[in-house]
Amino acid sequence: MEFLENTVNTLSEYIWDRGIPVAGVEVPWVLVALLGTGLFLTVWLGFLQLRKLGHGFAVTSGIYDDPAEPGDVSHFQALTTALSATVGIGNIAGVALAIHWGGPGALFWMWVTALVGMATKYSEVTLAQRYREVEKEDLEPYKWEGTVSGGPMYYIERGLGPSWKPLALFFAVMLGTTAFLTGNAIQANTVADTLKTTIGLPVWVSGLVTASIVAMVVIGGITRIGRVTGVLAPTMAVIYVAGALTIIGLNYDQVIPSFGLIFREAFHPTASIAGSGVGVFLLTMIWGVKRGLFSNEAGQGSAPIAHAAAKTDEPVSEGVVALVEPFIDTIVICTMTGLVIILTGVWDVRTPTEVTLGKGDISFVEEQPSGGYDDFEGAALIRVENGRYVDSGAGAVQVAWHEVSVEPLYADEEQTRLFTGVVYTDREIAVSEDGAEYAALYGNAAESGAPLTMIAFQEGLPGNWGMYIVVLSVFLFAISTAISWSYYGDRCANYLFGHRAVVPYKVVFVTMHFMGSILTLAVVWTLGDVFLGIVILPNLLALLLLSGKVRELTLSYFQRKPWIENREAHRRWKEQQRYKRRV
Repeated sequence: MEFLENTVNTLSEYIWDRGIPVAGVEVPWVLVALLGTGLFLTVWLGFLQLRKLGHGFAVTSGIYDDPAEPGDVSHFQALTTALSATVGIGNIAGVALAIHWGGPGALFWMWVTALVGMATKYSEVTLAQRYREVEKEDLEPYKWEGTVSGGPMYYIERGLGPSWKPLALFFAVMLGTTAFLTGNAIQANTVADTLKTTIGLPVWVSGLVTASIVAMVVIGGITRIGRVTGVLAPTMAVIYVAGALTIIGLNYDQVIPSFGLIFREAFHPTASIAGSGVGVFLLTMIWGVKRGLFSNEAGQGSAPIAHAAAKTDEPVSEGVVALVEPFIDTIVICTMTGLVIILTGVWDVRTPTEVTLGKGDISFVEEQPSGGYDDFEGAALIRVENGRYVDSGAGAVQVAWHEVSVEPLYADEEQTRLFTGVVYTDREIAVSEDGAEYAALYGNAAESGAPLTMIAFQEGLPGNWGMYIVVLSVFLFAISTAISWSYYGDRCANYLFGHRAVVPYKVVFVTMHFMGSILTLAVVWTLGDVFLGIVILPNLLALLLLSGKVRELTLSYFQRKPWIENREAHRRWKEQQRYKRRV
């Protein structure tokens, strides 16, 4: 496990920490590529995400649906399948992680990511529809899988030409692997973490339950997935949003000051565990962008696979539906989560915690000359006297939980006996001055992820309603996300190896879901970030090279206005359905 953690952390450093030097600090290349592509497409398409958002909602409503057009699911089902993958743990745990690391200002950078991401998602979905593969209806025994396959691997190969197929293959391999982690293991991990925190349920039990539910749905292919998410996504969104709106309403007088705090901290964040000045500003931006990307998935190339299955012969009609996705996910739901955390004042709260020295979210941090902290890897003796660290200043090593220093340290769970002795980082034990050994110490630690959001909801709602809402939302969000991501992964397997690879892929997917529940939070999230950072590169490159085709399709669609004819076809279809029911 230690080797895995070291490998994952090294990869994460190269992908998310290294990049273009700015004022002595490196801005990650992933951040530059993501925001740069989104900003280019925003300008290239004339801020289409703002001008045509209303049309996107209209198409989503189904008034332009023509059942005779090719595809497996309706516009609404395609959106809910994609939303089931995007509206999930990123909205609960991801926002909390962003605020935990970057402060309230990180929420602003999530908004920026969503705004430019709307143009990115429009472009990738439009291309996915344009270059998708529609199979014949008589492909038994594989009909249950659906008749459509689409996504970046198809528009890379078909849009850019056969010579680009190696890049398409690379994308399919990477996204298929990402599906195991970002859309699967992380979901199971957060459910397990939440249920263990709230009711003490062993992580393997919750992993077994959620893996079983996911397996029962994903075996039915895109048709069953579309039906399930068409009900599950709106239901879970209503439950979560209702709880958040209640808290916001009860604290209405603090809403405007909270927005002021978000904007102020976005550009002038206060000194924190990261240090001060430019370093803190970039940390706030990076964590906002990272969690914004994880939440709305714009540029990642996953959602186009679901949208490619929509019933339509107009690529742009599904592209405008995709505009709605980052808006609902990040601008609306993530904002509500962020406001609840900020309004209730828990974003920097510390809670009584058992700091297990050999497992869990334990880490060791080293104080920097700037006053901030960085991860410490290696052997060190941490001397503690009456719960306080003896050594301080640059180079001093301290015990941390969720990468935040814990002080004072206690020897008992009731926090009545301050610890005096030495903590051995390499031996993962603490030895008191009387020679007693401890595998765990206790203290008030900073919370993160879904548990932090749960604390906010508990603080904002009476009784245990807040806890019930978050636990239920985490459970439903995680399951729905994993269900949708299984489809993304099996389309990659289908592209790489054909129909016979789909069932084996689903088996491994369900197995990885269970494995995710028993791994530590830091390892699972970091591993997900690693593959997330890698997989977006070929997709963003294809979007830039095919941006001319996107603009061509866009201009043609809005000049022809084919939705007018579709509305009439939809009206005739509804009349036929009413006639059939009468006879």
